[in-house]
Amino acid sequence: MKLLLTSYGITNSSIANALTELIGKQPSESKIAFIPSGDNTKRGDKSWMVGHINKFIEAGYYVDLIELTALEPDAIKSAFEDVDAIVVGGGNCFYLSYWMQKKGIFDFLPQILESKVYVGISAGSMLAAKNFNLSSQALAREENISAYDYNNLGPAGESSGRTLSLVDFVFKPHLNSAESANLRTEDYVKSVAYRANGQIYAVDDQSAVKVIDGIAEVVSEGNWLHLNA
Repeated sequence: MKLLLTSYGITNSSIANALTELIGKQPSESKIAFIPSGDNTKRGDKSWMVGHINKFIEAGYYVDLIELTALEPDAIKSAFEDVDAIVVGGGNCFYLSYWMQKKGIFDFLPQILESKVYVGISAGSMLAAKNFNLSSQALAREENISAYDYNNLGPAGESSGRTLSLVDFVFKPHLNSAESANLRTEDYVKSVAYRANGQIYAVDDQSAVKVIDGIAEVVSEGNWLHLNA
């Protein structure tokens, strides 16, 4: 299984080259399915999401947008089978999890990923990882919250705390980001690392984690942390 877990998508040539390597052919010869659904929970400017999509288009990729709430499971599965990579965009990870399960993707995705590349952006990367224990919503709550609580950290009635568990580590995006800076510094991540119940990759927006058959490698033009909690 091949994955590229990013904090903010294709932000530099190192990450772009890593994706080309994982797919095994040039962008102009490749197709991706892009899931933008994670940001459906709020209204407002979505130019950042459009920017992520445009990065793939500008690189030469054929891009098929997959809106989870609008398509039936069979249509989603068929679209996934027709591409080289499945890109899961950012937003609310608990909402993403709910809709991925509702559309049956948790059931059929592992088999599809035997021949496709999984690409995560922020919440999409967290969804692929071991758990959501280091999500901002979880860290804002008391330390010993139950599985039931995790299932209710997202929008009411559209929230799940289950992850795909495609890798054996926890992913923490946006390291050192100016937004909510005090909750994303290296010192802060180290202070809450024990809550992950396992190893952590915390990466900034210029970094990603490339995984091939369970072997992880950081691709970076920025800063990152690898911790064992």
